[in-house]
Amino acid sequence: MTELTLYYDGQCPLCVAEVTQLMKRDKDQKMRMVDIQEPGFTERYPHIDPQAASDILHAEYPDGRIILGLDVAHQAWGLVGKGYLYAPLRWPVIRWFADKAYLWFARNRYKVSGWLTGKERCDTCGPKGCSIDDASSNDK
Repeated sequence: MTELTLYYDGQCPLCVAEVTQLMKRDKDQKMRMVDIQEPGFTERYPHIDPQAASDILHAEYPDGRIILGLDVAHQAWGLVGKGYLYAPLRWPVIRWFADKAYLWFARNRYKVSGWLTGKERCDTCGPKGCSIDDASSNDK
């Protein structure tokens, strides 16, 4: 059963890289990954504003509750046994600074991707996103 649906930017190389790593570790298929750039996204997920999901990472629990930003990353990595990687970023005091840094990253993710990978945007994006082939997609 899917425990978390994560809405990610399939045109962002760093976002796609993280989603790919999560999918590789999600052996029990606890997560579903949905590319907000995918054609038909707004029709399939009318309750998720694609612009808002572009501004800050969104995820949804089966009961409809939405979580945002680093709370999504912490929850997603926790589902694959690696929540400790993000846990310190959720501690009081650190959380405030981490959330501000995340919002800066989210606004500048294409530039940061360019600095780190040499590509600001994926150039192989298709209906299922970038470099995540249909066989490995949990969005079935």
